[in-house]
Amino acid sequence: MRDPKIDKIFQVAKAEKRNFLFEHEAKMLCGLYGVPITRIEVAKTEDAAVEAAKRIGFPIVLKIVSAQVLHKSDAGGVIVGVNDEKGIREGYQRIVANIKKNVPTAVIDGILVQEMAPKGTEIIIGSTVDPTFGPTIMFGLGGIFVEILKDVSFRLAPITKEDAWEMLDEIKAKKMLEGPRGTPKADKEAIVATLLAVSKMLMECPEIKELDMNPLLVYEKGARAVDARVIL
Repeated sequence: MRDPKIDKIFQVAKAEKRNFLFEHEAKMLCGLYGVPITRIEVAKTEDAAVEAAKRIGFPIVLKIVSAQVLHKSDAGGVIVGVNDEKGIREGYQRIVANIKKNVPTAVIDGILVQEMAPKGTEIIIGSTVDPTFGPTIMFGLGGIFVEILKDVSFRLAPITKEDAWEMLDEIKAKKMLEGPRGTPKADKEAIVATLLAVSKMLMECPEIKELDMNPLLVYEKGARAVDARVIL
């Protein structure tokens, strides 16, 4: 039996006839399976955004929440590094104005107020459903390593701990996890734990067609998913 909170996330999307989860829903889903996520709240008003930011703590990232705006940055729906109440109010107004101008048909469901995670080693963990074999798990380093070099490792779900460790070892850029040139080492145990959590989620949630956590920031101790996308 899976957590009723998980059922609720899918039920809301289905009721609204969406074939995807909003970012905050995708993160909540990942969080329910033990994936470390950034702190988030959805604010419907400027005042609510200010209160949410105070609870979460500065600096803050603001993002549009709208079913019609899938590419948030392109539409002017993302502001990063907001450091005070004035910035929250101005950022809220600016995002709403940008969306009304760039995507006039968009229904604005709110503004996502998100903890701004410190820099770390960027990785990507994703999944697609193979028509024959079912859900697959992908792991790789983020940024150019996945976009240009396609340096990724795949497994069919479910995976074992041994599988997860092998995935880390299979990418060509694995030395980047060791902290080259004085950069901090990445917490491999945290990556393995996240891969296993994603595997469990895929097995228990047949509703997921595609999953994309990019980037997932890894630190010397721990990790945090900064962005999460789920297609149903």
